[in-house]
Amino acid sequence: MADIINLKHFKKKQARAEDETRANENRIRFGQTKAEKNRQTFEKQSLAKTLDAHALDPKEPTKS
Repeated sequence: MADIINLKHFKKKQARAEDETRANENRIRFGQTKAEKNRQTFEKQSLAKTLDAHALDPKEPTKS
């Protein structure tokens, strides 16, 4: 005899699985690694230091 399946639970389980696969795809497509984030932060800090060093009035640092 066949097992009885609650359709609400089945649909919810299926929707969660689809959401998880979509989330994994988005993490791959749009996510950044920790190294990339650190590199980007370092580049911003270096640029800010360079701009401050070349400011005409050294008492007022540039705002970023």
